[in-house]
Amino acid sequence: MPRSRINGNFIDKTFSIVANILLRIIPTTSGEKEAFTYYRDGMSAQSEGNYAEALQNYYEAMRLEIDPYDRSYILYNIGLIHTSNGEHTKALEYYFRALERNPFLPQAFNNMAVICHYVRLSPLRGEQAIRQGDSEIAEAWFDQAAEYWKQAIALTPGNYIEAQNWLKITGRFE
Repeated sequence: MPRSRINGNFIDKTFSIVANILLRIIPTTSGEKEAFTYYRDGMSAQSEGNYAEALQNYYEAMRLEIDPYDRSYILYNIGLIHTSNGEHTKALEYYFRALERNPFLPQAFNNMAVICHYVRLSPLRGEQAIRQGDSEIAEAWFDQAAEYWKQAIALTPGNYIEAQNWLKITGRFE
């Protein structure tokens, strides 16, 4: 049984009802409708922390979805799952792929900046490099994070206030 037919909370049920009505009245192909169903089921599984199930649904949605804009959101959500699983290199890959299809995803730029700034990966990222005494590597990662945050802020000027403050404090805001 598709996840969209399984019981959930009031908001999930309402969303499912509205989505099903829209799927019936909007002129789309059966493949696009099926892709949306997998995407919706992926979002539902992801919100419950069922990442393996969410990934299966997203991969199936990617197989069926042809619209680059819609594919960008699928790729972005796959990136979110990899971020949640601590697979930051994979997450960056999916955020890049999402931005190739839709360069207007400020949340993807923000998540990439956060990974560059804070996350403990190999090679060293910003905060970790500072703790290990390698200020040159840290500055390079902080500069990369700054570029991503600038792009996110340019797309949504009222968002990412903490990032904006960090950019100003560190002299990276233009």
